[in-house]
Amino acid sequence: MLRAGIVGLPNVGKSTLFNALVANAQAQAANFPFCTIEPNKGMVSVPDPRLQVLKAISNSEEIIPARIEFVDIAGLVKGASKGEGLGNQFLSHIRQVDAIAQVVRCFENDDIIHVAGEIGPVRDIEVINLELILADLAQVERRMDRVRKLARSSKEAQAEMVVLEKVAEALNEERSVRQLDLDEEAKVWLTPLELLTLKPLIYVANVAEEELASGNAWVEQVRSVAAQEKAEVVVVSAQVESELIELPEDERADFLASLGVEEGGLRSLIRATYDLLGLRTYFTTGPKETRAWTIEAGMTAPQAAGVIHTDFERGFIRAETVAYQDLVDAGTMGSAKEKGLVRSEGKEYIVNEGDVLLFRFNV
Repeated sequence: MLRAGIVGLPNVGKSTLFNALVANAQAQAANFPFCTIEPNKGMVSVPDPRLQVLKAISNSEEIIPARIEFVDIAGLVKGASKGEGLGNQFLSHIRQVDAIAQVVRCFENDDIIHVAGEIGPVRDIEVINLELILADLAQVERRMDRVRKLARSSKEAQAEMVVLEKVAEALNEERSVRQLDLDEEAKVWLTPLELLTLKPLIYVANVAEEELASGNAWVEQVRSVAAQEKAEVVVVSAQVESELIELPEDERADFLASLGVEEGGLRSLIRATYDLLGLRTYFTTGPKETRAWTIEAGMTAPQAAGVIHTDFERGFIRAETVAYQDLVDAGTMGSAKEKGLVRSEGKEYIVNEGDVLLFRFNV
């Protein structure tokens, strides 16, 4: 399961956003289930209207969507890499997540004091990113001390040292590892280090209610930084999300429409987080359940089967496959088979987004 850490400076709306995420999920339990694991963690379903369609086709008893775990990580302050504030706790938690959602304050509110005294998205981003860079640099330098000794007699260690030196140079220039053009071999060397600035990043621009549709100059500043960082940007309004919680389900669409948007920013954030790691969805469907399964782009049919159970991958024979839209157009699985839309695919088949699969395997 993908784990995304929500981070940010104090008073940027990070916790408000997380609390809205929790409450919205509870309020929309039928389509958007939520389960609290700990006070600062929650599992949220990835919105996917295709599940309801497949449920109707198969007369399924239940729907099981793909899920993401969001973690509300302790607020970060300048000096966190040296243990200031809750820095050590922050850094240990963020190393455990797969992606980072960095909340950036892009709204004015005299009742909420900014820690720096004034709104400055670029400055705020630089504070957090510098702390992550410094933490990574310390991690890399410790590893270099070990590898340097081994490199005297090991070609493997010499190869790793080249990668570490390249990374250290970038970090010393206050550039994230994410910005480097690293090949897969280099990433293998770096994986055990759990580098913070190598993790995929989404900037969450938190705006006032009246600017959700249009954005503002601060949002454009965030987008400019994100473009350099190879990061995504999602515009949300924690204020709007808090108001949505109080509204009946049938009034939410009208409220959002009055603001000039079709959906709240939280759903956009969830989908963007899911897409950030190049994840894909395939489905299994039948009378008992319709379920979304998460795989990485490029996975073969046996690998996709292994997501359900390792026995499925080991004993894989073939996958009966039909594209989601083909099944919808046919109306039933039986009709799809009659029209030749259901294919039998072998071990080399690369699973596509939205495939509906039935695996055949030996136990």
